[in-house]
Amino acid sequence: MSIKFNIIERGEPGVAGGGTKRFYASAQTTGNLGIEELTEQIERISTVSGADIRAVLYSIVDVVPQLLSNGNIVSIGDLGTFRVSISSEPSDTPEEVSAANIKKAKILFRPGKKFSSMLKTLEYKKA
Repeated sequence: MSIKFNIIERGEPGVAGGGTKRFYASAQTTGNLGIEELTEQIERISTVSGADIRAVLYSIVDVVPQLLSNGNIVSIGDLGTFRVSISSEPSDTPEEVSAANIKKAKILFRPGKKFSSMLKTLEYKKA
């Protein structure tokens, strides 16, 4: 299988009027699969019932955010690792740094070995 890509034009970030425009490859998606489709795929390759698979997937969606909000790094085996990252405004001294400096938080995902290997072997085709 291969990833199809489109060509997009982008200007230079932070330059008035966009600056010099250049062309880039952008991955083209072929669809959006949800829990039902994921359940069906897992059901085909295992002996676990669809109801049990959905129960586990919904439980992960419920539990992982709770664990992350408590400051944990959550590792889900070969799937990968989730953790919270924050960005903040600078202060001149350590004493001035407080929760008010924090601008936003985001969730970082680090893929497991199988995902990393898959990324290294992808083939690409122009759409």
